[in-house]
Amino acid sequence: MQILLLSDVESEYLWDHFEKEKLEGIDLILSCGDLKAEYLSFLATLSKVPVLYVRGNHDGHYAEVPPGGCDCIEDQIVSYKGVRIMGLGGSVRYRPNEQNMYTEKEMARRIRKRRFALWRSKGVDILLTHAPARGVGDAEDLAHRGFECFLSFMKKYHPTFLIHGHVHANYSRKFVRERAFEETRVINAYERYLITVPEPHPEQDRLVWLTHRKEEENDELGKLF
Repeated sequence: MQILLLSDVESEYLWDHFEKEKLEGIDLILSCGDLKAEYLSFLATLSKVPVLYVRGNHDGHYAEVPPGGCDCIEDQIVSYKGVRIMGLGGSVRYRPNEQNMYTEKEMARRIRKRRFALWRSKGVDILLTHAPARGVGDAEDLAHRGFECFLSFMKKYHPTFLIHGHVHANYSRKFVRERAFEETRVINAYERYLITVPEPHPEQDRLVWLTHRKEEENDELGKLF
């Protein structure tokens, strides 16, 4: 399965100089946030494949006008062609009272509330985030610091991929697209990047929600697992 990853900057290659052939062979589009809603809607319309997204720290406008034809997977687990994907958007909180920013404890609590869902789905193949994990492609300034709890997540659930954005390629000459943390490939999706993922069930061509927007496991249930 060919998955197109997007984050932070609208690709001129895809938007300003669009040609239908550029999306041929793409099975799924994943956005790590901080992109214009109309950009994601444009790709959803022209690609005819699922576009899944989490919110970046600058995506407060999605509350009024979300990307049309796309699915937000914040705090959810979905499966497409058997590939299980969990979404945890937002960045480290560096300003008070801002949407889509979280303290370390708040992000850890989001993961804890999904423990039962993770047990039921037998983990995930892709953890889709906006912020990186601490020390794995993040920066030292507070605004671009990663989450420690993402390290714990990878140690416990061993996703094949952690895909994030937030740290732009032009922030440093030492930009690295891919890293490894234990068994997980950590990928910065800045602008656009293409990956190939094996399909456990290629005949399943519809998006399946393994958790639901109205489903909220409480902390006590999560602690059982």
